[in-house]
Amino acid sequence: MKNRTLFAVLLALILAAPVFAQDNSSSQTQPAATQPASTQPAAQAGATGKEPLQPEAREGFWGRVNPFARKKYVARQTQPIRDRINELDELTAANSKAIKDTDARAQAGIQLASAKASEADQHAIDAGNKAQAAQQTAQQANTRLTTVEQVVTNIDQYQAATQTEILFKPGQTVLSEKAKTALDEMATPLKDQRGYVVEVQGFASGHGQVAISTSQKMAESVVRYLALNHDIPIYRIYLVGMGNAPVAATEGEAKPKRITGGRVEISLLKNNLEQLSAGGAEPAASQQQQK
Repeated sequence: MKNRTLFAVLLALILAAPVFAQDNSSSQTQPAATQPASTQPAAQAGATGKEPLQPEAREGFWGRVNPFARKKYVARQTQPIRDRINELDELTAANSKAIKDTDARAQAGIQLASAKASEADQHAIDAGNKAQAAQQTAQQANTRLTTVEQVVTNIDQYQAATQTEILFKPGQTVLSEKAKTALDEMATPLKDQRGYVVEVQGFASGHGQVAISTSQKMAESVVRYLALNHDIPIYRIYLVGMGNAPVAATEGEAKPKRITGGRVEISLLKNNLEQLSAGGAEPAASQQQQK
């Protein structure tokens, strides 16, 4: 009986020893953790802004590993690690969100810059097209100005275009059908034209004022026909009665010759106004084609 009692007491002491050692080790480690910050060695702060976890400086009854540790003891020992892991997870999530926000803002900025660059390119293309059109307009204006200067310089310089000769029998001042046909061929193309004058010179045989009067009447019949039948303005017609003045010699003749009967010489003279009108029509047509 005594042996059983003694065995029970020894067994109870053996079972109580681990609990006592666990409490003793925890009580010994707590003062070290609660020491003032000034007595602990300075450690570099981690990602969370806190000092790294420090391992226990002293070992318990069972050393660093207690085979009889309770759940509360294990939870108390691992709680700082779990807290630090949770803080690191929160910090990682915050960093990931900040990175996503930064990337989104960067992508938006890149897209905005690309849109602005495309708009600037389009403006540059439009400006180039307008500059090219302005250059073409300036070139056309310069060409037009040069033509106008030439025309103004030569405005009173008329050159013979065509020449028609009407013959009259002695003493006749009325136009024949053949003469009218010749005048029609000369005057029909003059409709709606500008920059021309018609020079009418009458020649008649005879002497003195009689020849001058006869030549004047023949020239007047030609002018009258042109004005009435072809609507040629009178201010474009210059009439002169030359009387019995000799006709200028042609090639191969030694001297001028005098005529017999009557003769009227009609000369069509033109300047550069018609050329100026044609030059103005061409730029207008080109501008309509561009539109």
